[in-house]
Amino acid sequence: MAEVFVASATKRMELSAQAQAAALEQFGDEFVNASGSWFDRLVNGLNRLPRPLLAFGTIGLFVYAMVDPPDFALRMVGLNAVPEPLWWLLGAVVAFYFGARETHYFRNRPVSMPPGLTAAPTALAAASEANSALDDWRSGQN
Repeated sequence: MAEVFVASATKRMELSAQAQAAALEQFGDEFVNASGSWFDRLVNGLNRLPRPLLAFGTIGLFVYAMVDPPDFALRMVGLNAVPEPLWWLLGAVVAFYFGARETHYFRNRPVSMPPGLTAAPTALAAASEANSALDDWRSGQN
């Protein structure tokens, strides 16, 4: 009765542990099918670089602006000279890179079906095996 008004702390801890175990298992699955060739390892390493480089590069710009403001201002004037269509092109390249990467991982994610859902189509197919109209159509095709 007490769990009606206050959530169960034990249940919350169990669910938290299950979520953490699932996250660790998913993280471990990423490294199960690691390719053996040096080229695959090199490409995988290069594919992991853009996001950290963009993040640390942005932080580096702030540091650069604080350390040497006149030189930073000079560089920003140079960036201001870049034509706007070129900025649009850069934005499209970055967006398509990260979008394609996200789409790749979204399409190749493991799909698990609930147990009750997989049994239903088999039961329906077995129940509807006798179909006289389909049998007539098949006999007309030969």
